[in-house]
Amino acid sequence: MPSAITLIRSASLSDIAEYAYAATAPAESRLIFLAGACPLNEDGSTAAIGNYAGQAAKAIENMRAALTASGASLQDVISTRVLVASTRREDLVAAWQVVRDSFGDHDVPSTLMGVTVLGYDGQLVEIEAVAAVLDS
Repeated sequence: MPSAITLIRSASLSDIAEYAYAATAPAESRLIFLAGACPLNEDGSTAAIGNYAGQAAKAIENMRAALTASGASLQDVISTRVLVASTRREDLVAAWQVVRDSFGDHDVPSTLMGVTVLGYDGQLVEIEAVAAVLDS
């Protein structure tokens, strides 16, 4: 199936960022707005307590499940916002690296943010995403 997404880069912006600066989807694409993917186990408990990378991996796993249920995959994601409950840059980077590696060459526009607190006990990471698909 052809991709609905075009990743956009600009020669006038720094190439140090590990993501495209913008993305587009055609008017006929179906947009999928995902709730923030949380690092929750099936029983509702928080996974990987105290582990930023572990929670990012679980959040990506849960995001994949929500995308699959929507008829999409990580390759259909058009943007992400990664929220990390920390003021330490190294904690943000630990979560980001998992997210970045999960997307591989599909380096969608992303925002990485340190926040004060997230919604579940022991939660350190949450990942919001928007996807676009072309239905046949």
